[in-house]
Amino acid sequence: MLWWQPKRTKDYFDIMRLVIVSNRLPFTVSFKEGMPEFKTSSGGLSTGLSSYLRQASAGSANRPDYFWLGWPGASVAAGHEAAVRKYGEDEFKCAPVFLPEESMERFYHGFCNKTIWPLFHYFPMLAQYDEECWAEYRNVNRIFGEAVVNALRPDDTVWVHDYHLMLLPRLIREKFPDMPIGFFLHIPFPSYELFRMMPRAWREEVIEGLLGSSLIGFHTHDYTRDFLTSVLRTAGYEHQLGSLALRDRVVKVDTFPMGVDFDRFYNAAASPETDTKVSELREKCAGQKVIFSVDRLDYTKGIINRLRGYDIFLKNNPQWRGRVVFIVAVAPSRIGVESYQAMKLELEQMVGRITGAYGTVQWSPLIYQYRNLSFEEIVALYRLCDTALITPLRDGMNLVAKEFVASRPDQKGVLILSEMAGAAKEMGEALIINPFYCEDFAKALEQALAMPADEQVRRNQILQDRLRRYNVNRWADEFIQAMSSTQKTEAARQARLLTGKAHSGMVQQFRGAASRALFLDYDGTLIPFASQPALAQPDAELTAILTALGSDAANEVVIISGRSRRDLDERFGGLPVSLVAEHGVWLRARHEDWRLLKTVSADWKERVRPILQLYVDRLPGALLEEKEFSLAWHFRRADPEQASLRAKELLDDLAGYTRNIDVQVLEGNKVVEVRVSGVNKGAAAMEWLGARPRDFILGVGDDWTDEDLFRALPPSAFSIRVGVANTAARYYLPGHTAVRRVLNELSQRLPALEPAAG
Repeated sequence: MLWWQPKRTKDYFDIMRLVIVSNRLPFTVSFKEGMPEFKTSSGGLSTGLSSYLRQASAGSANRPDYFWLGWPGASVAAGHEAAVRKYGEDEFKCAPVFLPEESMERFYHGFCNKTIWPLFHYFPMLAQYDEECWAEYRNVNRIFGEAVVNALRPDDTVWVHDYHLMLLPRLIREKFPDMPIGFFLHIPFPSYELFRMMPRAWREEVIEGLLGSSLIGFHTHDYTRDFLTSVLRTAGYEHQLGSLALRDRVVKVDTFPMGVDFDRFYNAAASPETDTKVSELREKCAGQKVIFSVDRLDYTKGIINRLRGYDIFLKNNPQWRGRVVFIVAVAPSRIGVESYQAMKLELEQMVGRITGAYGTVQWSPLIYQYRNLSFEEIVALYRLCDTALITPLRDGMNLVAKEFVASRPDQKGVLILSEMAGAAKEMGEALIINPFYCEDFAKALEQALAMPADEQVRRNQILQDRLRRYNVNRWADEFIQAMSSTQKTEAARQARLLTGKAHSGMVQQFRGAASRALFLDYDGTLIPFASQPALAQPDAELTAILTALGSDAANEVVIISGRSRRDLDERFGGLPVSLVAEHGVWLRARHEDWRLLKTVSADWKERVRPILQLYVDRLPGALLEEKEFSLAWHFRRADPEQASLRAKELLDDLAGYTRNIDVQVLEGNKVVEVRVSGVNKGAAAMEWLGARPRDFILGVGDDWTDEDLFRALPPSAFSIRVGVANTAARYYLPGHTAVRRVLNELSQRLPALEPAAG
């Protein structure tokens, strides 16, 4: 624990500072004749957050103060670092993270763009797996981590962005365990079948890195679902309504579709300057319908397929030749990468072929521009065109589609949108096509160019109302509010953590008590879970702790477990402890024989065993454990995703099958157990507490079966749940090592080991 605890008042946004961390800063530095030059960065993240942060810097009551860390876009010599740092502080409230050029080559052009980018965009055949690039990715994340940690204040909230920094949340969490940390991924998260193509050690570290966050956000529900599946298959954590219960924290995973600065585009498109530019362009395209697309040069954008579709349209619709023009704007990207140069060559060859096949002296079917367009130029082209063709092969969100709709004050124009873009989930009024099927382009263009004006207005009016309500400011606000909500939940959980005054108070009561009862679960509480129950053996440390506690006659130490009495005898038979087996069916007081808590029957097992055996056969890695009065179906060694589905099916089957049988079905940690009704850990604990009052009572467990114990204990007892969960326990501890530390401290604070009176 840190010496400070973040103090959050009711008006959370008025006091906290939002620390944004991204690969790139909102400005880019370059050098001309040895001197730094600065320009505003372009791109979805920088553009999307700029208006939100402008309101923050203007002192809006609804926006937090902020600070931004990132790479300035170039390697900066030591002599220029101060100037770059000052420019960032003065103009953008940000601080540069300086990186050597060779690091960025292996990190950005290497692992980010040759491994993560193609793999996460469903181009696995292009993904490369280079150990040196992976090592540099880890190194750069570490450098960012050091920069963030050095810049943080106690009341800060951290928001990490995008795939370049997926290891960063965990690195920050290691230094600031209680810091609110959000992560947002701006690209797709792939299905597990693609994600698993990454080497096992890499993907495990990526998942653990992201799970350092308090809140993880994605553009669409599909990406959220795929991430949760990968977490289950990689780290074994199952989610409940998007919440992942780690041993010491809860991580929330949710969907936040990013919007655009609607008013900025709408007002710019309606300005007199834009009207003038649009009039000039219309004169040049007189008598022609205009199709427009703008994209960065990238294989994920589907530009080649777009041209092929346009080719089919012209071939199938000769009546449109001379009456339509396609303006194709392509922004240069990753100029030094060989594969991108090859794509540029193919693109230009396709442009030339279509122009040569259909063009005339009076008419060119294509206008191709390979350059960066200014904001004013793009808005004018959005206003000008009759159809916008936005058809990526795979895209996280695609804000271009939203920008086009926002730039139409006349509410006319038709949007043709790829179903592979995240925006398609929100923009169903557009013409949605499959970008891999070129015939779809031709059909959609025919429909778009023939669409009546009133139908265009109807569709765009719905889209504009939606985009105006859910703009970029609302996206950012909702994410930050979700972080705030997550932090409030975490603060409430922290209040139940057995530390500080609660811990010292428990130790003090323990030392002052004349008689004590300690009820301790075994698996997951005193030892970690093993792949098979037989492998979970007590070690020397645990044996020493239990022996020390049990050697004081004032203590009644009870190992209360779901295991069979044979298992407990083998593990603890020689120790000065009492034992409870099968969740309370069997009891064995210290130095006495086993006895039944109540008369029960096991006749039902013959009817239930075939069902459990069937599910053992249906799930590789599952096993059936048979005890005297219970049956347990274990699936810890099975494939986690398949096991989760099979467990739900088994629970449904058992619910119907055991309706008229006097048994109880329990879902534990990677186990489904059927046991006799009316017997549980709470009833077993009452056998000890009812016979003799205790001055001090401790109950510790990690599973739903331990909730019966927690509910049965008196309010003054110290009940402790191991791991994060909704529980009847008063306190919680993060894991079995913390439990051992507490028990060891109690054993060390015992009085001299003399027989207690009575």
